[in-house]
Amino acid sequence: MMNEYKKIVLLKGLEVINDYHFTTIKSLLAHDLKLTRKMQDEYDRIKIADLMEENFRSDAGVEKLIELLKDIPALKGLVKKLRAEKLKVSKKFKSTPAKGTTLPKKKKQEEVGPDTPAPTTSKALIFEGAEGTQVAQKRKNIATEKTGTKKKKVPEEPIQPPCPAGASTSSPMGHAPPAQISSPAPSSTYSAVNKNTQAQHQVAARRSILQKDPMIVMVLKATEPFEYESPEEGKNTMFHATVATESQFFRVKVFNASLKEKFTKDKVIIISDYFKCKGILEINKASFVYEAGLGQKIMIPRSIIKRASETPKIDHLSKQVSGTIVYGLFSLQKKKVNKKNTIYEIQDDTGIMDVVGNGKWHNIKCEEGDKLRLFCFQLRTVDHKLKLMCGTHSLIKVVKTRKSKKEPINLNLNLEVDIKNIPPNQLGGIKSDFVKIETFM
Repeated sequence: MMNEYKKIVLLKGLEVINDYHFTTIKSLLAHDLKLTRKMQDEYDRIKIADLMEENFRSDAGVEKLIELLKDIPALKGLVKKLRAEKLKVSKKFKSTPAKGTTLPKKKKQEEVGPDTPAPTTSKALIFEGAEGTQVAQKRKNIATEKTGTKKKKVPEEPIQPPCPAGASTSSPMGHAPPAQISSPAPSSTYSAVNKNTQAQHQVAARRSILQKDPMIVMVLKATEPFEYESPEEGKNTMFHATVATESQFFRVKVFNASLKEKFTKDKVIIISDYFKCKGILEINKASFVYEAGLGQKIMIPRSIIKRASETPKIDHLSKQVSGTIVYGLFSLQKKKVNKKNTIYEIQDDTGIMDVVGNGKWHNIKCEEGDKLRLFCFQLRTVDHKLKLMCGTHSLIKVVKTRKSKKEPINLNLNLEVDIKNIPPNQLGGIKSDFVKIETFM
């Protein structure tokens, strides 16, 4: 148990704070740990964790560390995480009986007379005292009267539908599962609905995986927040970002627009309690995002940065499975506006593919020859042909590459106009475009 608490102190506490905050913690612990000035200068995080384990026998110093960190405004998110981890360990060991001990048996019913029959089914209840004896005797008499008659009445207890195949039989909060009661076979309609619901739950369970461990990343790029709409949550705001560690890069969906300032290019941040779905990180309002200290720097290899900015070739996309999420910058070859959607035909030197835009991405302001920067589009097979379909969290940014006739001759040819499309009627029927000029790498 002590080792579990020490893991919290070292791996999820001391290891994730920056050097300045660690020096502060050592100074505040100097009295409790009897640290000399030399020890404060030389002891690293592992030695401090060892001393805390020796001096704080109850929880290896988790509570002491929480007490110190809560007075540091930048680490309030870490305090919540440490408290949650400590509670998790406490519950784990409380629910596990000590080795060599046995659970106490229930007290036998001595008050019930010898003539009272013992329960014969798992549904029978145990009654204590005189009142319990009377109720048990009453049930016995009712059962005797019903023995010689035909069973015409509906069962008194409600019928519980059978558990779907593959579903867990354990109930929440540690309660035992209710006794199963035999019932007529469910109708085909009910069975179909039940199987469909169960399948949806299984898909949802596999969809996202909660990542609680902190991860240090550098922000490579982030879009401006934009509005999206989902059937479950209605209208909300989010933005897309790309971050990287020293070994790989990640696409990120950030569902908390107030974090935009933290997702500034080249800024080093620490994230935890986020979800990971199909390789994409999802940060919501329950996630923790805070800036790393001055001492926490990471070096991102050029190869990682290059791969993060690359656009997949169309012939490569044509070989991918349906459901693959796609990001990239593509040239617009043709635009066809239909009643309910718009087909944007994109092209590169390896092939052609259709991008289907509907909703807010139906008939956006763009021309043939422009470039479309796509965020979070999904490959789907439509009419036996792979197409890029927009979804709830999709975003299109139009990059204008054509030169204006009035443009000066010596203008840098690397400049591009990046237009963020705002859907029609979003601002009271007035179309508005946000124009941004950036250097295209």
